[in-house]
Amino acid sequence: MMSNASTTSWNDVRAAFRKIWGYENFRPPQGEIVRTLLSQQDALIVLPTGGGKSICFQLPALLQTGLTLVISPLVALMENQVQELRERRLPASLLHSELPSWKRKQTLQALEKQQLRLLYLSPETLLSAPVWERLCQPQLQINGLILDEAHCLVQWGDTFRPAYRRLGAVRPALLQSKLTGANIASLAKRSSFGIAAFTATADPKAQQTICKVLQLKQPEVFLISPYRQNLHLKVQTVWTPRGRRQQMLKFIQARAKQAGLVYVRSRKDSEDLAQWFRQQGYTTAAYHAGLSAEERRAIEASWLKGKTQFVVCTCAFGMGINKPDVRWVVHFQAPQLLSEYIQEVGRGGRDGKPADALTLVSEPTGWLNPEDKQRREFFEQKLRSQFQNAQRLSQKLPAQGEVTEVTKKFRDGGIALSLLHSAGQLTWQDPFHYRKQSSTKSGSLNQLIVTQQQIQSQMTQYLTTRNCRWQFLLKAFGFTKEAAGFRCGRCDNCLRH
Repeated sequence: MMSNASTTSWNDVRAAFRKIWGYENFRPPQGEIVRTLLSQQDALIVLPTGGGKSICFQLPALLQTGLTLVISPLVALMENQVQELRERRLPASLLHSELPSWKRKQTLQALEKQQLRLLYLSPETLLSAPVWERLCQPQLQINGLILDEAHCLVQWGDTFRPAYRRLGAVRPALLQSKLTGANIASLAKRSSFGIAAFTATADPKAQQTICKVLQLKQPEVFLISPYRQNLHLKVQTVWTPRGRRQQMLKFIQARAKQAGLVYVRSRKDSEDLAQWFRQQGYTTAAYHAGLSAEERRAIEASWLKGKTQFVVCTCAFGMGINKPDVRWVVHFQAPQLLSEYIQEVGRGGRDGKPADALTLVSEPTGWLNPEDKQRREFFEQKLRSQFQNAQRLSQKLPAQGEVTEVTKKFRDGGIALSLLHSAGQLTWQDPFHYRKQSSTKSGSLNQLIVTQQQIQSQMTQYLTTRNCRWQFLLKAFGFTKEAAGFRCGRCDNCLRH
């Protein structure tokens, strides 16, 4: 591997690309992204699913000495990427809570000996004491911080994975630690490093949130339209729970032996539905975050090899799992957010051949089949109670303090802090300490609720639109120029007209 980004010629970059991955040329805009990351500039990259995002940050990391941290939301995603890198004998590893202690110890030792170029970990693991202490050692050179699947910061950062909201404080804190005990020669090397956020789905508002939370400095922005002409979108109304299952079965029967995915919104639904499919004679499996790492790997391997025709899964499945020949995706229940929807339908047709994406929705009144309505109301109520809890807690919090103290003392304290940060009512002094803002500067939690409701109502608008579905998605994700007068000619609405 090469020693320094500044001495790496473009011929060297191309040669490494060819040697490691066997490709002659980059797909646009991969080359430009690699250049940006090698120059250690901040970047925001929105590329469609299947657009070859991981190579864009893996290659620059392997071409430099020092360590690149890859923040990843799911264990399955980390394991798939690291496994591929290790099969190519590349210096990459991962840390997550499910690892056996001997493996964890092995990785921490490799980290201390500076044997790694890429380290994959979740926001929570990054901010855990044993890992943070090692990353702060002055001799450890950090080249970059990559936020993979950056839409998770927006989707989960406020109310589900609050550690995401503290990531903006990571760079200044790590750089400060490098100054301690560093000699003059190494000081220039460690004066900064770039942060790059990668995602397939971020509308203009989400892009702003990602840049603001990560404190990106004049980022290079790469925005590629999510439109995939081989992906045919369809929404179908069902009138009863039985009718929902029958419609799905009919759809899958018409695609015998073709690989697919069935998305559901809960663990229970994935278990129940997988069992029902097995009774119908299908080889399938339920996949969700409640399974062990071994169980998840076995299901993925069976599906990738074609032994299992389809998997009944929650959103825990799919990110980073590369199966090009997925011919169909069914949403047994619609996702809450458009960004989730785009991610999940994007699993289909990565080989460029036609793929069908069907979403089943209850009839709009909810009288005959109230489950969609009930699910939506349940999530709205949960969101409201989290906001109310944060509001109550803000009265009790000291003006400044430590995150761990708050989470020990108050139930859902971490979520409350992330919501207050989102509303502009507190700032992070470093990833572990906060300071409350004076009320004149602070924003409103009520405004946050309104924003969340607007984001969720987008999904309802998409499901009920009579216009071209891709046109709606292009508009929603900020590609208004491309959306003007656009017709895909393949979605259910275009075909109906």
